[in-house]
Amino acid sequence: MIRIDQIKTSALETLDRNKIARFLHVPADQVKHFEIIRRSLDARRGHVPQYVYVVDVELKSGQKLRKMPQGVHIIEKKPVPATPDLSALLGEHHRPVVVGFGPAGMFCALTLARAGLKPIVLERGEPVEERTKKVQTFWQTGRLDTNSNVQFGEGGAGTFSDGKLNTLIKDKDQIGRRILKEMVRAGAPEEILYEAKPHIGTDKLRDMVRHIREEILSLGGEVRFGSRLEELVMENGALKGARLADGSLVPAEALFLCIGHSARDTFEMLKKAGIPMQAKAFAMGVRVEHLQAWINEARYHEYADKLGPADYKVTHTASNGRGIYSFCMCPGGVVAASASEEGCLVTNGMSYYARDGVNANSALIVTVTPEDYVSYALGENDVLAGMRFQRDLEEKAFVLGGRNYHAPVQRVEDFHLRRASTGFGVVEPTFTGGVNPADLWEILPPYMSEALDEGLRAFDHKIHGFDHPDALLTGIESRTSSPVRILRDEASGQSVVRGLYPVGEGAGYAGGIMSAAIDGLRAAERYMASIQG
Repeated sequence: MIRIDQIKTSALETLDRNKIARFLHVPADQVKHFEIIRRSLDARRGHVPQYVYVVDVELKSGQKLRKMPQGVHIIEKKPVPATPDLSALLGEHHRPVVVGFGPAGMFCALTLARAGLKPIVLERGEPVEERTKKVQTFWQTGRLDTNSNVQFGEGGAGTFSDGKLNTLIKDKDQIGRRILKEMVRAGAPEEILYEAKPHIGTDKLRDMVRHIREEILSLGGEVRFGSRLEELVMENGALKGARLADGSLVPAEALFLCIGHSARDTFEMLKKAGIPMQAKAFAMGVRVEHLQAWINEARYHEYADKLGPADYKVTHTASNGRGIYSFCMCPGGVVAASASEEGCLVTNGMSYYARDGVNANSALIVTVTPEDYVSYALGENDVLAGMRFQRDLEEKAFVLGGRNYHAPVQRVEDFHLRRASTGFGVVEPTFTGGVNPADLWEILPPYMSEALDEGLRAFDHKIHGFDHPDALLTGIESRTSSPVRILRDEASGQSVVRGLYPVGEGAGYAGGIMSAAIDGLRAAERYMASIQG
């Protein structure tokens, strides 16, 4: 197999067999097959925007390259390891239990199911079809179901997001590509296999998670919705079972804790049970909204109307030492009401596959360390102080928004002037609930407001219009990552409690859909290796 590390085309053209043949100096009919491994857009000002590709090419038998162009080399593709059939071991072991059915739980359960281990999935929320109805009701009426909402339910929090699949983790074993192929098999768009910044969109993601659930069921697994974990049953340092909120006991000697970053009641339970955890750094801030046309113009210039909705990523270190950066940028999206607790206001970004909304939005967040939230600790070494800090700002945002899940929103000009907004300009808020013009300085810690104030101005030098007076800030973006890490042995993947596997974003080992899914698959494979002896 031949790999071309870099082949370019105009962003207004497509890569085809003829272009590849010319690059390799072979006849076009000798290119048997090619696969795009990666495509990224180079839209720097001063030249025609280009797509830059990494491509694997198979030539017909006997065809040789007359010369090896620069950036071309021979590779050997490793086959995906076969899934072992471990069904015979179920007589010796309880069925594995997976708690949570977000990306980590889904790919953990799917891997176990394909090995014949018939996992039992416990999900506190509802199937994606019913969950979507509950979320729509919440957005329209403010009636919140604390077990089935934007944070909890089939698919996890990523189901109501942009469905972004990029990750910064090292993946030398190509597990990420395996997962992307599984997603395509379940209905995700094929271009996620090669786009440098792949996304699914919340509309297509909902169908994808349903198909994965159906495959798990077809392989003998179970998905028990409306099943909230209440207690871990342990004996002599080993897991024995999971007690649910309805009082029932599920026997388990292997339990994969894939709970997500918002399962605060579960964090409380784990602390009470003595499961080792540690506080960790995270980030909080606001959602910023601009007209998508502004972002397109700033990023693509004279090609703004030809290249689709543009995205961005910006970072800055403020003079107070705080890092401030964009996160979960949603081109053509909306700002989504994302609460999971009564009396707390939470925002997130969401967009559909087409990304054809009027506004662009992104989290604009500031780094937070355990030293920042020590005042929220209940006693010495309280690992849940960060969780209480998040909740405090969410409660303040709820009050500032009017106590009815309306979001406090402020024009950027008013934010700089530290005054409450009284209305909005050319950028209208897209928040999925009601909004209340407000002054976000009233709820944000001074260091956070000061960093945002400086960061907005700094980002305008990178993306013209970022600091536009009518751009909007919506509070509060508080659920960017877990405030704790549930400690585990990296070799076995287990907690000090034998059989307990902390996994994914809620456990503090992932930061998005892809990294969570990878962690879930790896956890399942570690367990499978352990029971094979």
